[in-house]
Amino acid sequence: MNFAKDYKRNVASSGALPQSAPRQVRLRNIFEEVSAMQIAVYGSGYLGSIISACISDFGLPATCFDENTSRIREVAQGRIPFFEKNIEEVIRRNVRAGRLLYSTDVASTVQRANVVYLAEDDAQTIEGLALKIGQLAKPNTVLVISSPVPVGTAGRIQETLIKMGMGALPVVSQPLFFTSGCAIEDFNWPDRILLGTSSNEAVLTLKQLYRPLVMRGVPVIVTNHETAELVREASTAFVATKIAFINEIAALSEHVKADAVDLALALGLDKKIGPRCLQPGAGFGGPFVELEMDALSQLASNKGVQLRILGAAREVNKSLPEQLVTKISSLLDSLAGKELGILGLAFKPNTNSVAGSASLTLARDLISRGAMVRAYDPVAANAASSAVIGLRCCDSAYATAEGADALVVGTGWPEFRALDWTKIKRLLKRPIIVDSKNLLDSHRLRSMGFQYVGIGRAS
Repeated sequence: MNFAKDYKRNVASSGALPQSAPRQVRLRNIFEEVSAMQIAVYGSGYLGSIISACISDFGLPATCFDENTSRIREVAQGRIPFFEKNIEEVIRRNVRAGRLLYSTDVASTVQRANVVYLAEDDAQTIEGLALKIGQLAKPNTVLVISSPVPVGTAGRIQETLIKMGMGALPVVSQPLFFTSGCAIEDFNWPDRILLGTSSNEAVLTLKQLYRPLVMRGVPVIVTNHETAELVREASTAFVATKIAFINEIAALSEHVKADAVDLALALGLDKKIGPRCLQPGAGFGGPFVELEMDALSQLASNKGVQLRILGAAREVNKSLPEQLVTKISSLLDSLAGKELGILGLAFKPNTNSVAGSASLTLARDLISRGAMVRAYDPVAANAASSAVIGLRCCDSAYATAEGADALVVGTGWPEFRALDWTKIKRLLKRPIIVDSKNLLDSHRLRSMGFQYVGIGRAS
């Protein structure tokens, strides 16, 4: 989605000039001021690529920069090292328009910028990087930390900059709540913009940058560094707890002939609960989830606080693949020597990330018990095959099903619903479907003669 025209229209009411100035002059000068803003984003991985592409799609000049020459070259040439829905199109559009640049020249990029985002996926070196950039930046450059960092990081960086005589550089902690596979949508349609800073000037600058979102009514929450950082970790922990809860209820549902899918729908329609992340399945995962929950647990432990609910939620999540293995084993009497197919290896649809993937954990457990496992995923096969010894990746769902004793749906790719299930039934050695995402039409498959087993659904 291109917000350039909306940006020009919406920025007109920013009030940067006195209201007594002629209206046409005010509008022209405000837009020129915003258009002259230079945005730099350090990090050419997942976060940096998305932030720089989306900001340039607002109509603003943005430079994605990194000292990793080979990675910058790959991204600049359109070879994105990860799969994310629509990201290639957004990058291509803005590179062609001249709004999005890529650079390895750290000094010149920082010196031109009004706002510098620190957006590395791995935040281990973030404090040293912030100080290096601070020494290069001109006064009043806003440093925005969007990498997932432990609570207290932004405050330490701000204090160090002040001690080194660079107090004119405001530091903002701005966690971005991306869902893999929906990151472009999440950036353009966020639930909120969260800014952790003590600088009013930095807030005004970022409100100007995010004007298309602010004018659309996206709330801006301004707080201190520590609160903004804690919100990211607490948000992840709450979602993990919600998923763990519905999976425990799903386990109970199987014993009382209840349907956990209908149950989740009814629960989600309660305004106090909400429907998102309330679907029973094989658990939660993702590239930052374990990192953020580890950081939150460690912070609480250091402060002498017990997070018992979070600990229980993590234990539930860890137990889910084992429960699935038990379910498959009971269907086949034994796993030794059995051939099993898994549809989907990414931790969720529309991404090639296998970080924390329940499918990979399942594959390892099945192989360790003597099963022969093959799998198919539209985009994550390469990453998965190198992560699991003994896993054979196929080039189609049908090749995965051929000769298998059972077929497991591991990732909820929508395309799996449209498979030719009559053909799959012919290919399978035994017509057994274990749907760990409750993705498929259970009534239709059972009417076709499949033995269908879902999560939290009575047989």
